[in-house]
Amino acid sequence: MSLLNIPLIMQDTAAIEGDMGMLWMLISGILVFLMQAGFTLVESGMTRSKNVVNIAMKNVLDIAVGSLVFWFVGYSLMYGESSSGWIGWSGFMFNQGPADLFFQTVFCATAATIVSGAIAGRTKYTTYIIFSVVLTAFIYPIAGGWEWNGGWLNDTDGIMPAEFIDFAGSSIVHAVGGWAALVAAILVGPRLGKYVNGKAVNIPGHNKLMGTLGVFILWFGWFGFNGGSQLAWGGDDAVGASMVVLVTNLAASAGALGALFLSWARYKKPNLDMTLNGALAGLVSITAGCGNMGEFGAIAAGFIGGIIVVFSMEFVEQKLKIDDAVGAFSVHGVAGAWGTLVIGLWGIDGDTGIGLFNGGGSSQFIAQLIGMLSYAIWAVVTSFIFLSILKKTLGLRVTEQEEIEGLDLSEHGALAYPGKRQREVES
Repeated sequence: MSLLNIPLIMQDTAAIEGDMGMLWMLISGILVFLMQAGFTLVESGMTRSKNVVNIAMKNVLDIAVGSLVFWFVGYSLMYGESSSGWIGWSGFMFNQGPADLFFQTVFCATAATIVSGAIAGRTKYTTYIIFSVVLTAFIYPIAGGWEWNGGWLNDTDGIMPAEFIDFAGSSIVHAVGGWAALVAAILVGPRLGKYVNGKAVNIPGHNKLMGTLGVFILWFGWFGFNGGSQLAWGGDDAVGASMVVLVTNLAASAGALGALFLSWARYKKPNLDMTLNGALAGLVSITAGCGNMGEFGAIAAGFIGGIIVVFSMEFVEQKLKIDDAVGAFSVHGVAGAWGTLVIGLWGIDGDTGIGLFNGGGSSQFIAQLIGMLSYAIWAVVTSFIFLSILKKTLGLRVTEQEEIEGLDLSEHGALAYPGKRQREVES
């Protein structure tokens, strides 16, 4: 082979890797899109049958509204030019290629749909539409640019002791959605009958199988969520993306077992709801560090995440008396915060430890703490402002009679199970 052909071969190889990277992002984005079906099943199965149509409508709304709004304005706020590192802008309908726009769009829709489950069963559909627009157009995109567009969280010449790391969005996507969900649940208030004489009453979901299938779909889609965040394929990137998928699966498995063992010990029987939420918590716990974690680190992060979610769900429900219908805040907000911080404990950069416990010092942990708190504060403050305005104007909650009847009939005039009248109406 002539040496004169080597540059051409290298050029062709780079072009092939570029095409493969684009294909990997598209396939991953399609997997993430499928997660909307998973969220629909989890939220529906873990709540009452008289609200299934409403939950389905909210999830359809999130992807439809999120796609259009993020395309029109959100992507530019997130990835546009920014001199300050706080907010970007390059004009309406700005994007850096269709593959990247699609991939980032489905992430945006994920952040929005987290709120849906927390406030299931008592929230006005029209009000939810408006907040979904606000979250996908403003709250999520601006926060995302702080990290993923080289924003202020990566400015080591400023207050950051090290560059903040959130590989696939434990804080950017999940914690932002989780904290927004908590604020929404507080402002909307608990479901009727949730608290009697100050004590929490269990309101069981109507279809555990549906919820389980939803978790499996989310678990499957998460391989695209995290793996696609490599944003490239070929050579070292192919190895890196494969490792991301591997540690994602290990963390999810460990999270499921952590929640299973703890709930078994506390409730004397293995608890399906907690086990499913443990798997999701394991996934959220590894999302920030999936590019900076080895196998053992991922297992530990996921296992602890599964344990944390059990305690968090009990604390939020029983001590704070906040009715989060599906545990969205605990799974996404609390586990998202843990997944962000754990990088500063035993994260790695290649073969080098960057955490407190593996010789990396405190700088990365401080950076992770700053980022985690920043996303929490941003989500809480902005969500509170917009939801409070909506509460004072349009109202957040349906009437008592509409809630008793069920949102399927009162909001949509339809039943998910038309062959039988839901018995829940009397309860």
